Amino acid sequence: MPDSLAPDLYRDLVRRALAEDLGSGDVTTRAIVPADAQADATLLAKSTCVVAGLDVVREVFFQVDPRVSMKMHVTDGELCRSEDSLAALSGPAAALLSGERTALNFLQRLSGIATMTRRFVDAAHGTVTILDTRKTTPTLRALEKYAVRCGGGTNHRFGLFDAVLIKDNHIRIAGSIAAAVCRVRSSNIPGPIEVECQSLDEVDQAIEARADMIMLDNLDDATMRDAVAKIARRAKIEVSGGVTLDRLMLLAAIGADYVSAGALTHSAPAADISLEIDC
Repeated sequence: MPDSLAPDLYRDLVRRALAEDLGSGDVTTRAIVPADAQADATLLAKSTCVVAGLDVVREVFFQVDPRVSMKMHVTDGELCRSEDSLAALSGPAAALLSGERTALNFLQRLSGIATMTRRFVDAAHGTVTILDTRKTTPTLRALEKYAVRCGGGTNHRFGLFDAVLIKDNHIRIAGSIAAAVCRVRSSNIPGPIEVECQSLDEVDQAIEARADMIMLDNLDDATMRDAVAKIARRAKIEVSGGVTLDRLMLLAAIGADYVSAGALTHSAPAADISLEIDC
């Protein structure tokens, strides 16, 4: 099971999402639903998915009306089938209706990421570590990286502040890979130094500079094999760019330690989950 998601990472996000959706109030519900009406509801999976974000759903309904209660039937990281009940909700009917879309937006998005990540992890069969990237929805990174963990993936650096990754534009400005690595080392930044390489020549330079990790970015299969042979375990190897489920086993077989896929967070389809009022 993934580690828990600290409430301070999503409480304000929920507040802003509700303000965006509710504005001055839910006019349709206000017109139709009596203020004292009570209801029960079920969060229902409509297709196979890995669940992520149930605590965020709880926070949504708490902010709409603290009288709403929620009983979890599954936990984040659990694989669910179509028609599985994820949670039961009970409380003021108006609150259930007004919080429905915001709750589902979070839950479907995060569960979609967890589901896609699980597919990649399953396809790797434990031979390579699946990493995410910084290609996340602005302001939702903590939640989306949590969803990756729910799917069994591993988080790469969270942001620009917690790990060194020398990319092509850094190299252009520094003048060479050697110069960029030297500047990082002279800055006494803790942790490994990773260098992005887009050719065999750059791989040679990264090896010469004694990079701790080499990212092979958008290389074809033959060039990647040559690059792995050159590195010869002198650095950890991350493969990035053009990573698909069909290509994953090849990447693992040629000796990659890590495979990073931006698609986990920027292209995951939303999971099909609904909220059904129990009549």
